[in-house]
Amino acid sequence: MNPWILAWGRFHRDRVGLVSLLIVALYLALMAGSGTGLVARSWEKEVGVSYAPPSFIGKGALEKEEKIEEAAANDFGIADPLAEELAEVRRTLSGASATDAKALSLPLGADKWGRDVLQKTIKGTETSLFVGFAAALLAVFLGTVLGALAGYHGGWIDDLLNWVYNVFTSIPYLLLILAVAAVLGQKGSLTVVLILGLTGWTGIFRLIRAEYLKHKVREYVQAADAIGASHARRMFVHILPNASHVILVQLSLHVVLFIKSEVVLSFLGFGVGVDTVSWGSMLAEAQNELLLGNWWQLAAATAAMAILVTAFSLFTDALRDALDPRLK
Repeated sequence: MNPWILAWGRFHRDRVGLVSLLIVALYLALMAGSGTGLVARSWEKEVGVSYAPPSFIGKGALEKEEKIEEAAANDFGIADPLAEELAEVRRTLSGASATDAKALSLPLGADKWGRDVLQKTIKGTETSLFVGFAAALLAVFLGTVLGALAGYHGGWIDDLLNWVYNVFTSIPYLLLILAVAAVLGQKGSLTVVLILGLTGWTGIFRLIRAEYLKHKVREYVQAADAIGASHARRMFVHILPNASHVILVQLSLHVVLFIKSEVVLSFLGFGVGVDTVSWGSMLAEAQNELLLGNWWQLAAATAAMAILVTAFSLFTDALRDALDPRLK
C-alpha cells in the first residue's frame, strides 16, 4: 500500500492532530480572506475613539476616563466655559457630525488612533503567516539543496558546505538575525523573509545531509547508477522522495520558529514597515498602552499567536508520528 495513505491513516487516528490541523486551516482561511480583502479590509480606518475598550467591558471604563479628564481640565473646580465650543470646532475640523460619531467600544477594543484591534489582529495573522511560510520555504529549499550536495557528493564539496554550516551555527541565532537585519537595513515583509530564510537553513542542512549519506549507498541508488541515471536524477528523483518526510516535518517546525522570530524582529524594530501590521508591531505598540492600563491589544496579539503556535506545534508532532514507519 502507498506509504502516504498509511501515514494519513495514522494521522487520522490522532484526534489532537486533527483538531490542530483544523485550527491551522482556520488561520490559513483568515490569511486568505485578509489577503483578498474579504475580511479586515478597513483595519487602517479610525472607527472608534482613542483606546475604546472592548465591548465585553462596556462603556463604563471610557466614561470613567472622560470624567477624570473633565475634572483635570477644570481649574480649581471651575469648568471651562469654552469647552462645548471647542468640542464643536474639533468636530467641524474633523468632518464629523453628531450622527457620525466614532464608536465608544469595539469587539476587542481600539488602539491609540481608534483602529479596530480585532481587524488589526486578523491583518497581523496574514503578515505573520506569510512571513512564516515564505521564510520556511526558503530555508527548506536552501537546506535541502545544500544538504543534498554535501551528502551525495562528499569530498571537498562536503568540507566546504560543512565549514559554512559551522560558521553560521557558531553565532547565536538571535544575534545572527539582528546582524543580517542591520546589514539589509530596509524594512518590509520580504526583507524579514530573507533575513529568516538565509539564517534558518542550518538545521535542515544537517538532517538532509545525513539522509543522503544513508541513502546514496542503498541498492536502488546503485541500480539507478547502473542503468545510466545522471547524478541530478539520482539526487532529486530517487533519493529526495525518501527524505521527504524529514523535509515536511522540518518545514512545519520552521514555520512556528519563524513566526516567533518575526514577532521578535518587529518588536525590536527590525521587522515589517510602519504601513504594515503584524503581531510583533502590535506588541511593540502595546507596551506603551499597557502603562496606561489599556491591555486589550496586548491580549489580542498574544492570544492569536499563542493559539496558532500551540496548534502548529501539536500538528507537527502528529505529522512526525504519522510519517514514522516504525509507529503503528
